[in-house]
Amino acid sequence: MPLFLLLTLSLAQPIPKDTLKARPIDEVVVTATRNERPMGALPLPVTVISGKQIQQMGSLRLNDVLREQTGLAVVSDHGQGIQIQGFGPDYTLILVDGEPIVGRTAGTLDLTRLAVGNIKQIEIVKGPSSSLYGSEALAGVVNIITQTPGGNSNEAKGNLSVRYGANQTSDLSGDLSKQWTVGKSGKLGVYVFGDRYQSAGYSLPNESVSSQTGSQTVAPFTNYTASGRLTFAFSPKLKLSVSGRFFTESQSNNFIVSPDIPVSGPGTVRDYNLNPVLTHQLSPGWKVIYRYYHTGYYTETNLRYTTTQEAYDASFFRQTFNRPEVVVERVINPKNILTTGVGFIAEGVEATRYTERKQFNTTYGFVQYEWMPSLRWTVIAGGRYDSHSQYASQFSPKVSGRYALSSAVSLRGSVGVGFKAPDFRQLYLNFDNAVAGYSVFGTQEAAAGIARLTQQGQIEEVVLDPSRLSTIRAERSVAYNAGLQVKPPTFPLTVSVNLFRNDIHDLIETQVIARKKNGQNVFSYNNLSQVFTQGAELESSWRWTIGSGYLTLSGGYQYLVAKDKSVVEGVKVGTVYRRNPETLASERVKPSEYGGLFNRSRHMTNLKLFYEQPKNGFSASLRGVYRGRYGFADRDGNLILDSDSEYVKGYMLYNLSVAKALKSITLQAGVDNLAGYTDPAYIPNLAGRLWYTSLRWAWKTAN
Repeated sequence: MPLFLLLTLSLAQPIPKDTLKARPIDEVVVTATRNERPMGALPLPVTVISGKQIQQMGSLRLNDVLREQTGLAVVSDHGQGIQIQGFGPDYTLILVDGEPIVGRTAGTLDLTRLAVGNIKQIEIVKGPSSSLYGSEALAGVVNIITQTPGGNSNEAKGNLSVRYGANQTSDLSGDLSKQWTVGKSGKLGVYVFGDRYQSAGYSLPNESVSSQTGSQTVAPFTNYTASGRLTFAFSPKLKLSVSGRFFTESQSNNFIVSPDIPVSGPGTVRDYNLNPVLTHQLSPGWKVIYRYYHTGYYTETNLRYTTTQEAYDASFFRQTFNRPEVVVERVINPKNILTTGVGFIAEGVEATRYTERKQFNTTYGFVQYEWMPSLRWTVIAGGRYDSHSQYASQFSPKVSGRYALSSAVSLRGSVGVGFKAPDFRQLYLNFDNAVAGYSVFGTQEAAAGIARLTQQGQIEEVVLDPSRLSTIRAERSVAYNAGLQVKPPTFPLTVSVNLFRNDIHDLIETQVIARKKNGQNVFSYNNLSQVFTQGAELESSWRWTIGSGYLTLSGGYQYLVAKDKSVVEGVKVGTVYRRNPETLASERVKPSEYGGLFNRSRHMTNLKLFYEQPKNGFSASLRGVYRGRYGFADRDGNLILDSDSEYVKGYMLYNLSVAKALKSITLQAGVDNLAGYTDPAYIPNLAGRLWYTSLRWAWKTAN
């Protein structure tokens, strides 16, 4: 009812004059259009998290920040990845300053690799963004915008922060920023950031932990992050930016593979990137951006049986990614903007489980047209063409629009096509598990792998001709988003509603292609399923002025349905069965019993309370995040989610932080997971109650 009253009152307000001067000041984002645009004028659902808010939350790594956002679920699958609109972690593109982070394990890019101490803001675009960013952006994009050199000329400023908390976790970080005037019109800027993060790891309470081996849920680790940016303005029209990042982590692995058989050994993870960007403002209506991006990722593990020191597993993985790109922005007039770009991607992988170094090449071009005929209307249309060396070419169009019903109420909607290319693993993996006895081959290696195992006398039956797998196609989706935003100009309330639907075709899944004489299977990958995700998101925030302070209350809720279309049809016609665990008799699965895709929660919600007294330097926050129950594994043999015993129960996390600034010093203390919730069997990344204290020193000096 309150929302209906607000909508009615807003519709009764007069429409503002059709002039650009009437546009309100709004947050500026770049991810949705690859250009700086006011957030309020965008026709796409975009979430912006400021660096100030990240500091108030007391977060250290990217997964801690994203876990608290509406519609985002952090899932544990070969690291902590992010799930958006029901898509798994491998369908969301993670960017730093508009460039992709590489190094995924089984499709998951581990968010704990990314420190947040140098973040200016995080921009999250939900829905397919392949029309601008290509593969891996089928579900959306998370873009981390880092700090740049700031302040007045010849002024230096910086921060130094130290933190200690539960599990002997420590973090030491610092940054420095300085600018110089060079000559008459030149300006040189430097920004550097460093972080050291260490933890003794942890063991969940009900795990069997040997005092002799020290087996832990998460092993001890130490990592270092160094990043920086050099900027030089040759003139107001010609600017150069060179940024880079280096990350390294050492791990002390120690675990038990079977009763009384401990395994231990070191592990190493490294990644780096270099990104020069030259921006040339040729004239008020023409801008050209030249970009080059190089990044690499490397892991190495050397595990041995602790008692005998015999080799258990020695493996490595190396990935490189190179991309030159040219983007041209043409401002025809303030109401018509055209953006075009072309680029080339060369990426390569070599690993223990690949027969040789593998290479992908992609040539692409994209175009985007922004049309703003009046303050009421914003329309953005565009598309991208990708020509890949290993799969069919892809064209990904998208159109979105925003219409202002009044100065307080706007409608927005979009329809677009996203795609995800087969990755190196799905094409080239060549792996025999000597312990368990199964084998997994990428589609390009399947025929040779089956031939080798047949010659060795290991194959009992070939279930699927491997030659049929060589034409594996990219996964594609058609997505629809429609929303409403209420933001009264004189009232401190914002409410937004977004409805979404994604239809995914040619989903790549694991498939048995042969059976071995030892009873195990040979697996590969194939285009099998068509699935859909659909749901609704509601977000709202309200800000009050209380004395000399400000109180902000915000909340969000997502309702999600994610299902396999073939299973829905099979359940509907009565051809899907399961075995009753008590009677062992087969019974039909009812439509109400099919729970959809695994690891998707039907309900997720969050509620956040931030209080700030700028005059007294005091701030505090209390945040709650709820994730509803979700399917974990099939237990009755029919490979679908249809029984209460196959679910992980829902849970609630509470996070608390309090900070006090004393001139240039800020003291902060907090507790994450205040109630100490754990689920050792199904959610090993929840370590229980985590307390911390930190001290931050901000300084500034002028020469």
